[in-house]
Amino acid sequence: MENDSTFVAPEGVYSVTEDFKPIPVIANGAPPLYPTRLSSAVVRFPVQKGGGPPGLTQLLGGSKEFWKERGITPKEKEDGVSVSSSETPDEGNSPDPSNTQETSISSPIVQHDQHHGLFAHHHPTATKRKTMSRPKHNMRTTSSTFITRLHSVEGLKQALQAKQGDVTYLFYNSAKSFYWVEVGVKAKDALSRISFSAFPTCHDVNQATISHERIDIIIGFHTGDLVWFDPISSRYCRLNKQGRISNSPCTAVRWVPSSPNLFLVSHADGSIIVYDKEREDGSFTPQQPTPPPSTTGIPPSPSTPDASARQEWNHLDSIFVTMPPWHPAQALSGAAGTGGRGEKDKTAKNPVSHWKVSKRSILAEHEHPMQDFVFSPDVKYVAAISEDGCLRVIDALAEQLVDCYAAYFGSLTCVAWSPDGRFIITGGQDDLVNIYSPWEQRVIARCQGHSSFVSGLAFDDVRCDGRTYRFGSVGEDNKLILWDFSSGILHRPKFQAAHQQRMSMASTYSLALRRREGTADRSTFHLPPPGTEGAAASLPSRTITKRSGRRPACIG
Repeated sequence: MENDSTFVAPEGVYSVTEDFKPIPVIANGAPPLYPTRLSSAVVRFPVQKGGGPPGLTQLLGGSKEFWKERGITPKEKEDGVSVSSSETPDEGNSPDPSNTQETSISSPIVQHDQHHGLFAHHHPTATKRKTMSRPKHNMRTTSSTFITRLHSVEGLKQALQAKQGDVTYLFYNSAKSFYWVEVGVKAKDALSRISFSAFPTCHDVNQATISHERIDIIIGFHTGDLVWFDPISSRYCRLNKQGRISNSPCTAVRWVPSSPNLFLVSHADGSIIVYDKEREDGSFTPQQPTPPPSTTGIPPSPSTPDASARQEWNHLDSIFVTMPPWHPAQALSGAAGTGGRGEKDKTAKNPVSHWKVSKRSILAEHEHPMQDFVFSPDVKYVAAISEDGCLRVIDALAEQLVDCYAAYFGSLTCVAWSPDGRFIITGGQDDLVNIYSPWEQRVIARCQGHSSFVSGLAFDDVRCDGRTYRFGSVGEDNKLILWDFSSGILHRPKFQAAHQQRMSMASTYSLALRRREGTADRSTFHLPPPGTEGAAASLPSRTITKRSGRRPACIG
């Protein structure tokens, strides 16, 4: 039977075939669906008396024999000058240095928020409690299938107790895990690694409550779930469990500055939801701005159109707010009007409020959720960016849309607010860094320097003095660019007649100066219609160019 196409062997007959199917080899793994996000926290641990090495203690002047030789008692030493910068006499009463600047910026805002319903603390006994509540569940003994594994380094509790002074920690997500690491140590292993059954997409550390005893972190997931996590005690609490309030992926989460409980979460369906970490999830269905109208009986916010105009809701003119029965404004109106309302409906639950911001997702790219929102330094406004390429400035206290700016091209991917609140910068798919002045209600500069999408922005608080501003940008072109910007060198360009009849997608002037009668309660959308004198050229002449071939700077 043997021929040219067969070969007889003891184990059988081999036949020659024309087809060859090699084993598929994956050279490179698929890119992560949800990229890594990183945040830092500086924790001040108390300095233990006599806890340092003897040589270091004597060097710092902490030895008892050192002071006895000079006839000074330790009490007199404490009443005099401090021994070191980290051992001041009033250390126990001094604020956390990690948020000293934030506290100074937000200090007048705390007084402003105390009389406002939305961002005020809703627990009447909050002023009587000296200690804040902790998450309910122990992550080490939990039986939840949402948390698949917790791995901590050996002796973590003892290592934390031995810490002294300022310690910097990093938190980041990778795949389905969340990591906690310490900066400046040789240890390669993370202090703690938590594995979930869902993908973490965003997180934020509460800088107002951070201490050596607790670190409050909110983690958002692609399922819409939220986890309030304290790595010090390894305890957690789930919010929006199984998407009870919203099952849309979380794209960004931010604690309300100076608030121990409230935080905001943006979802991929174009909504921003206000949560309270100490509340349970309530039965809530947001109203839809399009028909058919909701049957929940929850009245709309004053900032939203009425029922007859709900069909004409324009996401460029206003935000659609759904107030649950326990909303602060609803509670006040209910107390004044329907005093016999059931206590069950008055029980405060989550969400605190629901904002429908955009008809499209608050998401730049479905595979790269880089969108974000930030608070203004006075905690009154929120700047949000979405897939439709618009920057929206929202009055968070009044829950109203104030302004709306359009990108030059494509979607916006990142946003930052200057430390003094005068300027907002955004980056996007147009490879530009745009600088907005919300008080002048116009775009004042477009910065050219990147050759690909801008993915991150941040101000340098040390180099911002009210006249000159320093900020940095990073892009997908692997460039890190530092920019110097001065508002004094900018001037308004002269209009060119050739462009006066042209509709510009990059207008630099606001329509607020010539609002039509009856639209004062709406926002400003910065896209002038054809024929208006506010239409500028496609790219203004004011751009940021490179200075000395190395660092870009703003010029007029």
